[in-house]
Amino acid sequence: MSGFLAIYRREMLSLWVSPLAWILLFVFLVIQGVSFYLMVEHFANFDGATIDYGPVAAYFGQSIFIPISLIILCPALTMRLFAEERRSGTIETLLTAPVSPWGVVLGKYLATLTTYVLIWAPTLLYVIILRKTGTVDWPVVGASYLGLLGIGAAYLAVGMLMSALSKSQLISLILSLLLIFGLFILGIGEYVFPPGPLRDVCGHVSVFSQLVDFSKGIVDLRRVVFDLTLMGLPLFLTARIVDSWRWD
Repeated sequence: MSGFLAIYRREMLSLWVSPLAWILLFVFLVIQGVSFYLMVEHFANFDGATIDYGPVAAYFGQSIFIPISLIILCPALTMRLFAEERRSGTIETLLTAPVSPWGVVLGKYLATLTTYVLIWAPTLLYVIILRKTGTVDWPVVGASYLGLLGIGAAYLAVGMLMSALSKSQLISLILSLLLIFGLFILGIGEYVFPPGPLRDVCGHVSVFSQLVDFSKGIVDLRRVVFDLTLMGLPLFLTARIVDSWRWD
């Protein structure tokens, strides 16, 4: 994985020097801020609602804004990774540099994953604000963020693969949106199909179920394995695609 750190620094600089990351950060925080405010306002109307099982758990496990944000945020972060390099021709320079295919893929991926984490980091202020008015179960909060990290890591890997398959950022964005939205719709089948194998499959891939479980502090290893698989397979395929470019 030679050249990994150089690729990582290059991508981090590219992401945060351009307006993309800042625009995504602004829009994301506005959406999440509105979502959290509505949760707090809703639970403020109920006497005896606790912080542990009130707005914090509801924000991570019941808010529709979080799945929607993930569906949009992850493709937007990954659409330019390879598509723009191929369109502009800079991919040729990258492929002739002393960098292994895995170094290229992991450098770009971890830079995007770091950006994803940094975009989520300000939401910790929501929990800190509520901490002023009561107690917060921090292990549950940690499990909630772990669930978001797993889902985001998988979606970013899918988005990177779509970017490697196209020369247009727009096409990459659309492909990623369609695939991730397809997984989202498949998960909804958990609430549609009758009990049986199909419903079990839908429940296993359901982003809603994962967010609900983790927001309760339940770290289901089956969901962790699914996230790692959904992350690892696209990364492997992307590395193979990058390697094939050198031979072409």
